[in-house]
Amino acid sequence: MTIDSVSTKTAIEPHPEYDPNYYGDNLNNYYKILSSTLDFHGESTNYSSHNFHAFPAKFPPQIPRIFIETLTQESDTILDPLVGSGTTLVEAVLLGRNAIGVDLDPLAHLICKMKTRKISQITAQNTLSEILTHIHFYQTPEKPVRWIKENFDEKTKEFIDFWFERKTQLELAALICSIDDVVTDTNLKNFFLGIFSSVIITKSGGVSKARDLAHTRPHRDLKKKPKNAIDQFRIKAEKSIKNLRSMEKARGKAEIIPGDARKLPLLDNSIDLIITSPPYANGIDYMRAHKFSLVWFGWPIDRLSRLRSEYIGSEKLKDVQDRLPRVTSEWCEKVEKKDDRRGKILKQYYTDMSSVQSEMYRVLKEKSAAIIVVGTSQMRGIVIPHHVCLKEIAAHIGFTCIKVGERKLERNKRMMPIAHKSEKKGIENRLHREYILGLWKE
Repeated sequence: MTIDSVSTKTAIEPHPEYDPNYYGDNLNNYYKILSSTLDFHGESTNYSSHNFHAFPAKFPPQIPRIFIETLTQESDTILDPLVGSGTTLVEAVLLGRNAIGVDLDPLAHLICKMKTRKISQITAQNTLSEILTHIHFYQTPEKPVRWIKENFDEKTKEFIDFWFERKTQLELAALICSIDDVVTDTNLKNFFLGIFSSVIITKSGGVSKARDLAHTRPHRDLKKKPKNAIDQFRIKAEKSIKNLRSMEKARGKAEIIPGDARKLPLLDNSIDLIITSPPYANGIDYMRAHKFSLVWFGWPIDRLSRLRSEYIGSEKLKDVQDRLPRVTSEWCEKVEKKDDRRGKILKQYYTDMSSVQSEMYRVLKEKSAAIIVVGTSQMRGIVIPHHVCLKEIAAHIGFTCIKVGERKLERNKRMMPIAHKSEKKGIENRLHREYILGLWKE
């Protein structure tokens, strides 16, 4: 069963409350964008800092750009409460807006910082030269070995030994030590630590023994020959430094806040526009890949496991007491009939997303828009139309749904978890398109 077999006719029609004769030009332009083609196939997505670090399920930067340009003015504040790789933040900063990103994931914090800060190309290039020169102090194994022994507990060391060859471990430890010794500026350090992470979490290749790491489906390949970590760091850094110029000219500023979208640390009515893409229920396990980098930054495996259980979309069941709207409850019940645990996971996901949307409504200014980009996921053979359920939840909170736009995905570019056994199975077969919920706080 694919999304094509799910009836979505009512989900993509304008909300009954929407009347173009009542609302002004700004809202009519909003409706026109949602009604237009939002595929953006063939357009570049790798400009500026967008390609600094691999990240699954990124939406193209043209999506936040068109809404930011149409619905906001310079110095307005844009929020992404589930910021991920920071695509919305980068576009907001490039367009002279202020941006706020909130996320629980510590690697998301680092990636967003490396992508949104103003860094001089010349300074970055000189710092890279210093790092690569200084790294010779750590070429003998004694110092990297001592660093590894001092920085990994027993369980984390088992993880490192399983996924990284000894030679690669020494190279990565030497890089971390050199970055710590040479780089004192916070923005520069975040940039180079982000580069460090990007050579571990890659679309292909990489320095670990894992394959499909950037798709969050790592599996160990003992035949794989990991590349030299120091060489890969230099290559990726030089490539990224070339793209720093556009951010040097950016007029906006971004703030990255470690926090939970279910309880935003923001004032009421303080945000001019919200653009976000929530995690997929039963879809992408971000921590499964992110821990490959985070352990090198001082995060023990056990601590990362505890943090992972707090993520929206987590499979760790909690007490779900919130009452969900009728249609959303019916979808949860359909899954529960086939698998009680999966049904409860879905119910928990929608409970969490109810909290997220309530917080979005609270912090958003009146007469302002909230855009949610969402796909579908499958549980026990049932395709769940999240756009239908999230639209219903939004209406109960108080949002008006202006329209649900639709965009087809480019199958050769979309970084999603892949099906290893059959193209007819797994998330590859389910995600033919995404839906863009155009919400409005009146």
